[in-house]
Amino acid sequence: MASNSTRVTIFIILTAFLCTKALSQCEDETNNRCNNKSKALPLKIIGIAAILITSIIGVCLPLITRSIPSLSPDRSLFVIVKAFSSGIILATAFMHVLPDSFDMLRSTCLADNPWQKFPFTGFVAMLSAIFTLMVDSMATSLYTKKNNAVADEGGEPGDQEMAVAVAVSNGGGMHFHGHHHGQKGPIGQQLLRYRVVAMVLELGIVVHSIVIGLGVGASNDVCTIKPLIAALCFHQMFEGMGLGGCILQAEYKTVKKAVMVFFFSITTPFGIALGIALSKTYKENSPSALITVGLLNASSSGLLIYMALVDLLAADFMGPKLQGSIKLQIKSYAAVLLGAGGMSLMAKWA
Repeated sequence: MASNSTRVTIFIILTAFLCTKALSQCEDETNNRCNNKSKALPLKIIGIAAILITSIIGVCLPLITRSIPSLSPDRSLFVIVKAFSSGIILATAFMHVLPDSFDMLRSTCLADNPWQKFPFTGFVAMLSAIFTLMVDSMATSLYTKKNNAVADEGGEPGDQEMAVAVAVSNGGGMHFHGHHHGQKGPIGQQLLRYRVVAMVLELGIVVHSIVIGLGVGASNDVCTIKPLIAALCFHQMFEGMGLGGCILQAEYKTVKKAVMVFFFSITTPFGIALGIALSKTYKENSPSALITVGLLNASSSGLLIYMALVDLLAADFMGPKLQGSIKLQIKSYAAVLLGAGGMSLMAKWA
């Protein structure tokens, strides 16, 4: 996971630098009254600290509260909170990332042909969702085959879970906790699914978080930075809770959890810092910036939509726990609508 996140980070940095190589510029549409670099810089520094703290709190909250019986993964309250966080992630994709991509790739700063003649945002988002399905399916299939192969070589039925641990640690750098020892088949398979979901979800969040941070860091519009930072704190808090719930269910060891928490928490602040560093050369309305960031937003929106609907909401609502209780389903639906509605409301400011 650490190596994958590192590759993504390097890729985003390179594309950010490519954004500065625009041959032509559109006129800066920022209101001169609001465009104040000296006032914007302290706000951005405060934003880095605030977003970092709220990100850490959000992603760590499910991990810390595990010791509280009512918030353990097998309890109803955990399912409701996870549904709320899934609604946040879904609304982030539909109400924030996807519209931004449409605006960028349909900007008048871009040439009519081909950008005005073809819906690139929808096309790239669709391909991203299909690609995420491929990664999700193939990774699960690969881990399952290694699981079964090593389990067959193990000989004794009681050693199946240990065989799974060996297979997964060799194939994907993952480990099982000791308290699962002796459990067989379906439990090991479900654990593999949780781990694939956690990795793919973090990958999508890392991409769009750096892109969002880059835009904030490069902007000097003090009229929008304040509400944008407040909205991002809310966003990172609850999106982190959704990711933290997935990490908790994945049963990673402490080091793996720490790595995933670190990358989630640092990506948006890192994006803001990168935007500040590139603010002299990075122009949000340059054609190369619009194309690069627009395509990245479209890709991350497709990934997040797939993850929210398929791996988080559908997996929980069609699972045995929610299927066994209409009352719990209603509460969870209300939580989804509340999370999606709250995040949608943030689109007014961000």
